[in-house]
Amino acid sequence: MSPVSARLKGRYRQVERLLADVVAWARDRGDVEAVALVGSYARGRAGMASDVDLTVLTPAFAELAADGEWFERLRPGSRLIRSAAWGPLLERRYRLRSGLQVEVGLVSSSWAQLPLDPGTRRVLGDGHRVLHDPRGLLARAGEALTAG
Repeated sequence: MSPVSARLKGRYRQVERLLADVVAWARDRGDVEAVALVGSYARGRAGMASDVDLTVLTPAFAELAADGEWFERLRPGSRLIRSAAWGPLLERRYRLRSGLQVEVGLVSSSWAQLPLDPGTRRVLGDGHRVLHDPRGLLARAGEALTAG
């Protein structure tokens, strides 16, 4: 395995700061029920071109999706570059000043409800890291994945 470049180490530090800020934001909001990191960063296989994939479970997902500035307040200088809907999930993709892209999937808490639907099972089963989960929604989903 090749050594990690200083540039990639800096990117990892940038991502960890972002994740800490997202967790602090989620804790300050009473309506964010869970946040998960998914994708290559959750699997520990991110490279310089990798984006950060977050899933935010909240009953206010539509309001957050309509508020185009909440993430920009969290990360000043970021810019919304794409909005899409994938079934029940509302995707918002942002580009940070550094060039790092962050995909935020906003979805109802029912996304993690048992039994897991195939889409949720695929996303979480491909690798996830629970960042904020005061009610244990993602913990239960993870247990369901390992149970088969």
